[in-house]
Amino acid sequence: MRMKVFIKDIAYYLPNTILTNEDLVKEFPEWSVDKIATKIGIRQRHVADTDETAADMAVKAAESLFKKQGDLHKEIDYILFCTQSPDYCLPTSACLIQERLHLSTSCGALDFNLGCSGYIYGLSLAKGLVCGGIAKNVLLLTSETYSKYLHPKDKSNRTIFGDAASATVISLEGIAEIGDFSLGTDGRGAENLIVRTGESRQKEALRDLFFDDNDNPVSSDHLYMNGSEIFNFTIDVVPLLVEDVLIKNGITKDDLDLTVLHQANRYMLNFLRKKMKIKENKFYYCMENIGNTVSSTLPIALMEARKKNLLKGNILIAGFGVGYSWGGTILKF
Repeated sequence: MRMKVFIKDIAYYLPNTILTNEDLVKEFPEWSVDKIATKIGIRQRHVADTDETAADMAVKAAESLFKKQGDLHKEIDYILFCTQSPDYCLPTSACLIQERLHLSTSCGALDFNLGCSGYIYGLSLAKGLVCGGIAKNVLLLTSETYSKYLHPKDKSNRTIFGDAASATVISLEGIAEIGDFSLGTDGRGAENLIVRTGESRQKEALRDLFFDDNDNPVSSDHLYMNGSEIFNFTIDVVPLLVEDVLIKNGITKDDLDLTVLHQANRYMLNFLRKKMKIKENKFYYCMENIGNTVSSTLPIALMEARKKNLLKGNILIAGFGVGYSWGGTILKF
């Protein structure tokens, strides 16, 4: 008999500093507040402080979760930390987080580097650890400070991305059973969402900044995103991903009670929803006040949907982005 694995609970953390559309328009007067909100569906986003790291935020998300769950911190026996903004090249941030949360020294801990599909992959890893008898209570943390990778003049990406962290416990009991997964990778798309410098391939800054025809900064030393290529990748891959998730879980689109996709931007999600012929009342949006928080969009959306009593029955979740990487599963509430 197949072992059942569950999400036990979710919490998240948002930095205190808020960057509103009004703030951005002051910097970029050629834009308007309504234009930003209408085009991407985001009115504000949270930004980490200069001395606030992804690990700092992950700790706060975990602490928030533990406050809700009493002695749960004593039961954690594995930490999975998804980030592309680690505190150090080494040691592993998850090891530092174990100490800061005062978790048992018999607790396993590792980082994994993924972006917008990271929560899905984290759930798949956590489920494997539990099913394999390696762990009973896995703490999955996601946290990103993409704002630190953005050029100050990059109005396009500064409107989209926000910083955030989430904490999820995966266990043998809980609020939602985790179904079977569909996962995919295509490294040919790596060049379309990348920070080229700062690691072993190119350690030193190249200082090669220039501005494109739309007056957007392009620099090897900051995050670069080819928006049109990312959009094309998404509309090609996500409908096929959703179909495969349904097949692997033995259900049809009619059996879905809600679809929650990575909250990239509203324009992209609307396009996908219409292409996949999903009714708007069965499709969830959660980005207006937080932006695209990369690997944290899905857990934040799930928590907010739960507050609205929307999580009942079969919930399809899917993430996609940098890598290229994508994945999805069904959560049964």
